[in-house]
Amino acid sequence: MDAFEIVQWVLRIVLAVVFVAMGALHFVPRVRRGMEAMIPPGLRGTGIRSPRSLVVVSGVAEIIGGLGLLSPWEPIRFAAGIGLIALLVAVFPANAYAARNPERFGPMAVPVGPRAAGQVVLGALVLVAAI
Repeated sequence: MDAFEIVQWVLRIVLAVVFVAMGALHFVPRVRRGMEAMIPPGLRGTGIRSPRSLVVVSGVAEIIGGLGLLSPWEPIRFAAGIGLIALLVAVFPANAYAARNPERFGPMAVPVGPRAAGQVVLGALVLVAAI
């Protein structure tokens, strides 16, 4: 195993822990309610588009994606990585909505610029881990 493969393996483990932990937080009632409030009004709906459903689906996706990064099969790791990158894009409107309402969301209201940069860096790390 060369140095790059070691870095990839460590990165997979770290990202898996982060995504599984963040996904699990989607099911903690107090945290879930905060996330539900972050769903922008234009994305709110009923059924699968209800804020609760969107939070639950994104939490499950984070857990599955995080676990997928640990797969010994490259196609599964790659699919998990692409899925996690898509998830980062999909949840960005909620993060931007929170950023525009810092009085309501407090520490979850990371300004859009740093949040976007962080999402891009995280997506790049996921891609490196997934290949």
